[in-house]
Amino acid sequence: MLDGLKVALIIPTLDEEETIGAVTLAVDRDLVDQVLVVDNGSTDQTASVARAAGARVIAEPRRGYGSACLSGIAAASGADMLVFMDGDGSDDPREIPQVLEPIRSQGADLVIGSRTMGAAEPGALTPVQKAGNWLTCTLVRWFWGVRYTDLGPFRAITQGALDRLEMTDPDFGWTIEMQVKAAQRGLLVAEVPVSCRVRRGGESKVSGTLTGSYRAGRRILGYVIEAKARDLLGAS
Repeated sequence: MLDGLKVALIIPTLDEEETIGAVTLAVDRDLVDQVLVVDNGSTDQTASVARAAGARVIAEPRRGYGSACLSGIAAASGADMLVFMDGDGSDDPREIPQVLEPIRSQGADLVIGSRTMGAAEPGALTPVQKAGNWLTCTLVRWFWGVRYTDLGPFRAITQGALDRLEMTDPDFGWTIEMQVKAAQRGLLVAEVPVSCRVRRGGESKVSGTLTGSYRAGRRILGYVIEAKARDLLGAS
């Protein structure tokens, strides 16, 4: 609990039985009121391992990172702030306090945990991820004048800000949708350095395959272009 405010942690998962238990157990439950693991159609024991570690498991059979996040949001009743992170061990739950800190100290609406500002283990970010991050963040700066250094999944947002963003993307466009809409709507955004670790088990559904990397990159860049086009059409 942060200054009397309730914090919900949402962890989208798909076949992460090797890592989700350790991730969940590393969460400071004096700070985080709800740990919600959203099982996005796993065929392994992700759900049972998460429950055994003390998480509340939400089943979301509609595949897609955004679908899992939206399901977690709907289940996070009464939360004032929501934290999102991956369940593969690449994000460190012990860094949740530093991701939340700008909300408390600066009045930030949204905080991005930046892997490029923090310490990354060798191989934790692929060359494709680094290039895609740079290109997307550059386009956002050109189009909306807001500087981001990363599109990482580790982030925190107030419930009020989340309501203003009206999130809808069901898949890989989730993180960039949040950041583009925050720029468009004038939210106060902060970035903090976070560590980036090589996943602690299982297989990547995005960066680990050429198909996954292509689909994610196409959706992310496509969202940016589409959002700018809508802005231009609305101004004409």
